[in-house]
Amino acid sequence: MQKDLVELRNRIDEIDEQIVALYEERMEVCKGVAEYKIANGKKVFDRAREDEKLQKVSALAHNEFTSHGVQELFEQIMSMSRKLQYQMLADAGSTGRLPFIGVQELDTAHARVVFQGAEGSYSQAATKRFFGEGVNSYSVETFRDAMAAIEEGSADYAVLPIENSTAGIVSEIYDLLVEFENYIVGEQIIPIEHCLMALPGTKLSDIRTVYSHPQSLMQSARYLQEHPNWRQISLKNNAFAARKVADEGDVSQAALAGAYAAEVYGLNILEQGVNDSKNNSTRFIIVTNQKIFRTDADKISICLEIPHKSGSLYHILSHFIYNNLNMTKIESRPIEERSWEYRFFIDFDGNLSQSAVKNALRGLREEARSMKILGNY
Repeated sequence: MQKDLVELRNRIDEIDEQIVALYEERMEVCKGVAEYKIANGKKVFDRAREDEKLQKVSALAHNEFTSHGVQELFEQIMSMSRKLQYQMLADAGSTGRLPFIGVQELDTAHARVVFQGAEGSYSQAATKRFFGEGVNSYSVETFRDAMAAIEEGSADYAVLPIENSTAGIVSEIYDLLVEFENYIVGEQIIPIEHCLMALPGTKLSDIRTVYSHPQSLMQSARYLQEHPNWRQISLKNNAFAARKVADEGDVSQAALAGAYAAEVYGLNILEQGVNDSKNNSTRFIIVTNQKIFRTDADKISICLEIPHKSGSLYHILSHFIYNNLNMTKIESRPIEERSWEYRFFIDFDGNLSQSAVKNALRGLREEARSMKILGNY
């Protein structure tokens, strides 16, 4: 005879009560394990022990479906056990000191600042916005040159674009943050408004060639389609385009760049705001070679590599959930010379002095293949 649905549900409730009781009993035993590890300086995460345990419990199941389910269940149980142990380590004052020093303010009064590009670039505009009009700054040709300048000490800070609201991330910057021992201490968002500029006295009908960065040309595609007879030539920086037009003195040439470039190079703006999106902006990061963070900082950036196996990213991200931390961004970049493996870049809300952050970072560091704190700002 088929059992009544209510009866089946009642039986499930009874089983669930037993599961909860056994789970709580297991976690009490885990507290004892944590106390032993604290007393004897043992690491929380023992991958070999956990793999062995998963094989044993999977073998207790009677078919492939339940075997897979049991393994997934125990992965979660052991993950929660680790997080309990990390919390107990934190409560015992065993979180360890992070190698970052909190400061009330960044020392910018006498700072020398480097940016990539040329006079009149959006990078220079971001530099002046963050450090003030009187900033002692200079430009270099490449992002790598800027990172090298602060690493070797010829500049105190570098200003680098990391993300555009329409074009996405600047992938080279992510890779350089891993390669160099430099750290993010601030950010500056600059609205992007591309202007068509040319020599004084130039008319739209005179123009035959337009120079700009390829992204700027792409972001102004609709406007440029209205002038199909204009030749579009890509340069590595908008400010270089404005400087080229100014230096060559040819009224048939124009540049797409920010209004600040027109001011620097004495060009006239023929059309303002020609980019397709009127909500375009670029986020710049402020980078230094010191492991410092402002005590009022509220965003943390990290990068990590994880084991190349099913569920690794899921378990890593659970540390944010358990510690009630809001993850605001995640990006992936291929790891060089390791096909189909990726390095993850994560932004989340928090300050390095907070216990929840310390707890999450300890778990991430133990369970990831490698982890680097890129900055707190």
